[in-house]
Amino acid sequence: MNEFSLNSHLESLHETFPSYNTKPIIGITSNYSDVDATIRDRYYKQVIAAGGVPVIIPPVADVDVIANTLETIDALILSGGGDYNPLWCGEQPSPKLRNVNAERDLPELLLTRMAYNRQIPMLGICRGIQTLAMALDGKVAQDISELNATVKHSQDADRSEKTHAVTLAEGSVVADLYNNAEKIYVNSFHHQAVKDCGQRFVATAYSEDGLIEAMESSEHKSILGVQWHPEWLGESGLPLFKWLVDSARLYADAKQLHSRIITLDSHCDTPMLFPQGVLLERREKTALVDLHKMSEGRLDATTMVAYLPQPKQGQTFRDVAPFDVETPKDYADLIFDKIGDMVAQNSGSVALARNRDDLLLNKRSGKKSIMLGIENGLALNGDVANVKHFADRGIVYITLCHNGDNDICGSAKGEGRHEGVTMFGERVIKEMNRLDVMVDMSHAGEKSFYDALDISSKPIVCSHSCCRSLCDVPRNLTDEQMRALAAKGGVMQVTLYNGFLLKEGQANILNAMEHLEHAIDIMGIDHVGLGSDFDGDGGVPGIADASEMINFTIQLLKRRYSIEDIAKIWGENWLRVLTQIQCK
Repeated sequence: MNEFSLNSHLESLHETFPSYNTKPIIGITSNYSDVDATIRDRYYKQVIAAGGVPVIIPPVADVDVIANTLETIDALILSGGGDYNPLWCGEQPSPKLRNVNAERDLPELLLTRMAYNRQIPMLGICRGIQTLAMALDGKVAQDISELNATVKHSQDADRSEKTHAVTLAEGSVVADLYNNAEKIYVNSFHHQAVKDCGQRFVATAYSEDGLIEAMESSEHKSILGVQWHPEWLGESGLPLFKWLVDSARLYADAKQLHSRIITLDSHCDTPMLFPQGVLLERREKTALVDLHKMSEGRLDATTMVAYLPQPKQGQTFRDVAPFDVETPKDYADLIFDKIGDMVAQNSGSVALARNRDDLLLNKRSGKKSIMLGIENGLALNGDVANVKHFADRGIVYITLCHNGDNDICGSAKGEGRHEGVTMFGERVIKEMNRLDVMVDMSHAGEKSFYDALDISSKPIVCSHSCCRSLCDVPRNLTDEQMRALAAKGGVMQVTLYNGFLLKEGQANILNAMEHLEHAIDIMGIDHVGLGSDFDGDGGVPGIADASEMINFTIQLLKRRYSIEDIAKIWGENWLRVLTQIQCK
């Protein structure tokens, strides 16, 4: 082939086309000098060597531009460069501060926070590790003299020369990338440094003088920062870029999968926050579910419940109700009215759904779906006729009880008024069967659970429960209950409530996966799903709100579940039961 013949190069494309495969897109932040947005070639050459496709991101602080940019990439490299203006973290400049790069600061801080919200894998390099800390609640020292540095961190040697050692934390991502080495040798060109990782990160490498040389996500996310410059280190720097490209490939696969399947959360308590003025269309600090977070987490549908607190003996419902209402039924109606109003006000973005066809139609229309449920059959006011009232309002399930016995059944946290389903409860279950409303036995005591299985002519569900053999609390299901539930065709939706995942300590997304996989082992792949309990104290690191739901898919892909099985877990199992119940 003639090296300088365009036609020869074009002809060669026809020869390589059959082996063409899609590679993940890796965005790289650019430096800025005078009027030029630039990047050292080492960055994009390492991305290509690692199997990615590099694109350069200019420093632009327009939120819409950033949002659109993030839609097109699968991972992000935060590149090196000049100092951060300390005013961004509320500090006055130190005399040792050098040249700040005002053109980069705000764009990269916004870019990082928005990429974090979208679960986009990130690799921060030198200034980039400081960007991660600045944007995500850590702290940066304006000069390493604040940290009593004794190693020279700004080398005079060639950039590809390794000049000092860093110690790697055992079990860390970076240690794994370097074959569990205790130490590696790196280059160094900085005088600012991370002083405090913040809660979202953990330090995983240190220089001999104690400076933080690497940090990674404490939430099991694909985010890693290093203080050295691996782009200059050739083969010894390549593992970090391969890690990023591999993470990007998983993220890209998860995005594509979410575009093809229905992703449904069977239980959230966000309406509990309506008295505080929470709105669906607003990015809410206090709420774990809103339209922004659902979009970022690529969650198609959530089931919002009218939760009714259970009065203790001697109390009336008015004593515990968040709103001034006369009866539990009035309260549930008020919640559904508020949901309806919010949906109407945002009709271009969200719609109500009652069945699988509604969910598919909404997804094709680019809308999020809200399904309705009741948590605590107290809402029926002791009148079986109210099952029809709420069925007509569009609910898909009633959780028969909550944390206390009611007139329908005994609770897992009951006071001993009765253990199982009452005579009234039996009439309620049969009416729910007749009116195509799912019977949800989360929160129920064991006898109530088995009674409901016997009474119901249709499969029952547990919309947000976990496995008692992994976390021994009465609220969780025993293996025997899970087998009985599956035998009758029902589903158990693993929940994200810390105390149901782990009896002591802080649970995380990996604990949720353990409960899911145990449920699959006991019940089979056709009887499991996810019910977050967001805004009802659900949410753990790694899957802490609706924006992080795509991390659940990434974990499933890491465990090599098939597309068919992931679709079942994400909603098809739940919808199979709903469809079966709704069929005449």
